[in-house]
Amino acid sequence: MNVYDFDNTIYRGESTLDFFFFYITKHPHILKYMPKVIDGFAKYELGKVSIDEFMDKYAPLIQKEFNPSVNWDSLAKEFWDKHMKNIKPFYSRVRRDDDLIITASPEVTMNEICRRMGIKHCLCSEIDSSGRVTHMNMRENKVVKFKKLYGDRHIEDFYTDSIENDKFLADSADRIFIVDGDKITQIK
Repeated sequence: MNVYDFDNTIYRGESTLDFFFFYITKHPHILKYMPKVIDGFAKYELGKVSIDEFMDKYAPLIQKEFNPSVNWDSLAKEFWDKHMKNIKPFYSRVRRDDDLIITASPEVTMNEICRRMGIKHCLCSEIDSSGRVTHMNMRENKVVKFKKLYGDRHIEDFYTDSIENDKFLADSADRIFIVDGDKITQIK
């Protein structure tokens, strides 16, 4: 089995952030939260807040604007129609039927892209019908979820843009590849 992070690895950029901006075009009333969310995301990227602090402080801003009547499947299809171009070409060269994508991106966006790419196995963050994040699939949470669903299944190749964020999974792989833009470097 080969395992892949998604954002900045297979996908050029942060798909969740891109989806957020896309969602804003459909629901501009949430623009008022944009400065706080961007500030929080920047603090997270700079290591000034943990993902838990980010989720506790910033996710409720968006959650209270969550609209359960939105057709998320339709929205995800429209999003991927416009963002398929961000899938890096290397993936089609190394793709296998037993590939697993393990990502912090939510199911609402990942289900559609996995269907389009023929990926049968994907572990994502989970959001309930109220818009509350019930599982943030990041860092050590990726390993917990992987082990729960796949046990000690062998990982041959692991691809990521951040060994720091994915160290927990990378440690168990035979080979590790760092993806930086279009450059792929084997480090183990």
